[in-house]
Amino acid sequence: MENRNYYLSRSQPPYFALMVELLANKKGKSIYKKYLTALQKEYAFWMDGSLFTRPGSGFRRIVVMKDGEILNRYHDDSTTPRQESYYEDVQVGLGYQNDDENVYRHLRSGAESGWDFSSRWFADTFHLTTIETANIIPVDLNCLLYKYEEVLAIAYKSVGQVSESEFLQSKASARKEAINKYFWNNDEQFYFDLNRSTASHTMRWSLAGTMPLFVKIANPLQAALVSGQVSKSFLKPGGLVTTLYNTGQQWDAPNGWPPLQYITIKGLLNYNFKPIADTIARRWMLINENVYKRTGKMMEKYNVEDINLLSGGGEYPTQDGFGWTNGVYLELDRLFPRQK
Repeated sequence: MENRNYYLSRSQPPYFALMVELLANKKGKSIYKKYLTALQKEYAFWMDGSLFTRPGSGFRRIVVMKDGEILNRYHDDSTTPRQESYYEDVQVGLGYQNDDENVYRHLRSGAESGWDFSSRWFADTFHLTTIETANIIPVDLNCLLYKYEEVLAIAYKSVGQVSESEFLQSKASARKEAINKYFWNNDEQFYFDLNRSTASHTMRWSLAGTMPLFVKIANPLQAALVSGQVSKSFLKPGGLVTTLYNTGQQWDAPNGWPPLQYITIKGLLNYNFKPIADTIARRWMLINENVYKRTGKMMEKYNVEDINLLSGGGEYPTQDGFGWTNGVYLELDRLFPRQK
């Protein structure tokens, strides 16, 4: 029986390879063989068009830079309002402010990103009616696909396919160089998304800029500079704020999200920035605990700027429960044990 098959035109951020790597670290290298076919299938989905797309152009989720580097963006094959948010999308379409006929593709692509919605995708930073997701090349997505290429290289090697392994490792190395070439901003000392229409950084400050530390492609100086920006700009009483902009969208200030706390903390630990990682973790765990004491619930996201208020924004009320909240809390409690 089909269920919600209208979602088939888009995916979600490609974390599967990281999941396979985590499981392999627990259960052994046989895991790579078990999931190799699934890894190949998802990677092929993201790289569709890479063999024929010319420099300076894009196809689906592929963008080929003028110098030939292959990067990725979020994309949806459909150009109609989302079935699950039809009314809301139509209203955005009626008020759309950009000279672009792809408003519904941009909305759908924003949903594929998981950051639905955020100032990261807005031409004017603050209004959903300027969304342009498919024009943005996201730093975090490309870091995930770098990791995908590394994991696939390991998986191929585990089954004796040496040439395939070497090919994927070369892809990973090329993407690593491209990420530092295109997303690092030396003036601002941080990683930013790239707008392919203007060939310039979007200059939207977000925790996506910490993903290069999570996948270990920043050099020590870059990591130190990112750590400084996290401490100066993103650290709030309840943990890390998602972006520096209060837009009324849920993936913006004042909200903090569990996966982004973990990604940033782990990235900082990868480069031995333990004090700031410890501070973030303890503030985040404390807000989790305090809200639980008041409500009896773990929440999907939290207001990290005013720890006495609940989170909000977006298209739906803040959700109760949520596995990622529970999982991140338990892992941080393990990494940063406290006297109880």
